[in-house]
Amino acid sequence: MIARIAGILEAMDGGSAIINAGSGLWYEVLLPAFDHEYLTRKVGQPVTLYTIHYLEGDPSHGSQTPRLVGFLHEADRRFFRIFTTVKGIGIRKALRALCRPVGEVAGAIVAKDAKFLIALPEIGKRTAETIIAELSGKVDEFALSGRALPQGEELSDAAKEAISALVQLGERRMDAEALVERVLAVAPELKSPEAILQQVYRLKASGA
Repeated sequence: MIARIAGILEAMDGGSAIINAGSGLWYEVLLPAFDHEYLTRKVGQPVTLYTIHYLEGDPSHGSQTPRLVGFLHEADRRFFRIFTTVKGIGIRKALRALCRPVGEVAGAIVAKDAKFLIALPEIGKRTAETIIAELSGKVDEFALSGRALPQGEELSDAAKEAISALVQLGERRMDAEALVERVLAVAPELKSPEAILQQVYRLKASGA
């Protein structure tokens, strides 16, 4: 089983990355939607992806193709394995549906926020209800470090400044927003962008 790939990100091809692993080996790795933007900016640079190796196709017809799915973080891979146990959610559907960071999706499941889930690609009302029912109590660890703010709740000026600073430092906007929201969910008393950024750096250093 291929568990991890390190190499040069040679190209982005639709929903997949082409990794030059050296020794004459190039791998096509399928990606979740939330990693596309970040990796597009990393073409030509070394990357490491945590992978899932699976067979795609109908075994009864003898037409199975080996595929790889890759993630920037090991925790994202673990969440994906759990997410795809839900009835009706296969690998490809999950890759398209996960357009928001794992922490946000897990937080929505924990909070039984069907509205958030329905807003994800290919997730209708019935599927959202199934996700909540089947994953209740199974994904809490991925949302423990902070849940996204409730939909519609306005970020403070300090939070917006912290997000802008993170974007200027190279974070994807959606990731910057998720990091700040996770911090404020557990420390809402933070009132300055400097204090928020300090907690963001601690969160990133912890690998949570």
